Amino acid sequence: MTLQLDGGSLPIAAETSTAVSASLRRIDDRPVAFFRLEGGKHRGAVGPPEGIVLERIVGRAVELGLPLVGVLSTSGADIHEGVASLHAWGRVARAVVAQASGVVPIVLAVIGPCTSGPALLLGVADHVVMTPDAFAYVSGPEAVAEFTGVAIDRLTLGGGAVHDSRTGVASLIAADEEDALLAVADLLAYLPSHHLQDPPAETTGDPLDRLCRRAAETVPDTARASYDVRTVVADVLDAGTFLEVRVRYAPNMVTGYGRLGGRAVAVIANQPQERAGTLDIEASSKAARFVQCADAFNTPILTFVDTPGFEPGKDLEWRGMIRHGAELVHAYAAATVPRVCVVLRKAYGGAYIVMDSKELGNDACFAWPSAEIAVMGAKGAVQVLFGKRLAATETDSERDRLRTGLESDYEARFCTPVLAAERGLVDDVIEPLETRRVLAGALAGLASKRERTVARKHTISPC
Repeated sequence: MTLQLDGGSLPIAAETSTAVSASLRRIDDRPVAFFRLEGGKHRGAVGPPEGIVLERIVGRAVELGLPLVGVLSTSGADIHEGVASLHAWGRVARAVVAQASGVVPIVLAVIGPCTSGPALLLGVADHVVMTPDAFAYVSGPEAVAEFTGVAIDRLTLGGGAVHDSRTGVASLIAADEEDALLAVADLLAYLPSHHLQDPPAETTGDPLDRLCRRAAETVPDTARASYDVRTVVADVLDAGTFLEVRVRYAPNMVTGYGRLGGRAVAVIANQPQERAGTLDIEASSKAARFVQCADAFNTPILTFVDTPGFEPGKDLEWRGMIRHGAELVHAYAAATVPRVCVVLRKAYGGAYIVMDSKELGNDACFAWPSAEIAVMGAKGAVQVLFGKRLAATETDSERDRLRTGLESDYEARFCTPVLAAERGLVDDVIEPLETRRVLAGALAGLASKRERTVARKHTISPC
């Protein structure tokens, strides 16, 4: 793909500031509200003049229903302008949150520094692309050293690699500015221009009745065996359309965009290859944010489930596993776009429920014949239910035979999608080879779904 950033554009407040330029232009023939915050007297610092331009471009994006795209290389609030600079970026933040967020896609590319208050704008953007030499933080190395006594450099504190793997701020990492704008164009290809539009569709030429042989062969029969769920996802979606975001952050949860029958979809999937696909704080928050973004911009959600449960641990509980796990519950339960779920293998306990289960409100739920839908796995369940009986056996061999028999019986009776289907918790048990056709048919049937909301100001997020 070659980037096409057209030369003709409509400037916004062109003479107001030398540090920021703003215009209405096209990126790969897609109209956007574009700004660049860089240079000037103090390396892209935000003062009152810059605040005026940025507020204005945010306003025009909302008024015209255009994605807001920004290129950032800013040293933060302009200290030469004093407290007025703080108010300037504060007004910009209010405009982004109160006017633009959830109304138009907000995609930012960071190609240099992005520090102090303005760095917080990255946290409210829908997607952030960073180059390897870019860095972003609220408090810099000097402040960290003075307060904690720990010496640290800029890239170690807040470089692109840090935000790619540890914070989740970066959706994608790009080689340079041109590559970053290519990544922005790739993201916009799956997003509508505003919240009243559907995402753009494309003809991919991949037959909807194509059998998912690679997906079927990838998932092992053994419940504890590992595999890469991205192979399954890529085989179910239209060939070559899967764009994974936040790849290295919380890798036990996969999030990304793709197409199914040319229609843009958002994908959330447990990753058995990482931490056995368990849910922890970072995975829950990562998925919750992605669900909210998909819901805001009318993107149907496909969820692929294979998780043994929430990851146990004192540290996780103390850090707020309850509250952060509830973020995922909140996001799915509030989402009004078409939601289709398929259980590939394990679906245990509370983690099964929060991964868009039927009772959480999904529109269609399917399961492969190998799916195990239960409160917990057979081994743990047998220990809870028959622990005293096992302890009373006289020999180890007798205990092992009894345990094996009880586990086999539990698996046959409870760890099966048939029981869930009989109770209406799964709409159908499908053959793995038919997954693409079934999911595409479900999305086609749900295409006319419309939002129905309760009259209230807003829900209260647990995050």
